Amino acid sequence: MSEKKKFTMEYEIKSSPRILYSFLSESNGLSEWFADEVSVRDQVYTFTWDDEQQKAKLLMLKENKLVKFRWIDDDPEYFFEMEILQDELTNDVALAVTDFAPADVIEERKLIWDNQIEYLIRVLGA
Repeated sequence: MSEKKKFTMEYEIKSSPRILYSFLSESNGLSEWFADEVSVRDQVYTFTWDDEQQKAKLLMLKENKLVKFRWIDDDPEYFFEMEILQDELTNDVALAVTDFAPADVIEERKLIWDNQIEYLIRVLGA
């Protein structure tokens, strides 16, 4: 497996952390924007896109703050994480996405995340 590099992107989301968190952590919320279908069993999420499945283990869950996964077929040091950030002064909410990809596909992976988060914002009506 080729060496992967970590990257993080941040998106402004006009939503409460509680509502946003449900779209990041619950199978029915994730299936509205992240994958065509999502099921969960024993902290393993099965994501389905166009009849193709990929499984991810839930590594960490912090209510209204953070969801962290690792793809089952990936090296243990790689993960993807969605963290809800809220500005203490303005209460503005942002979503920070951290992921890993080989250097030659990072830009492509960022575009995929941009599209997915854009879709999430539409689903949230934010």
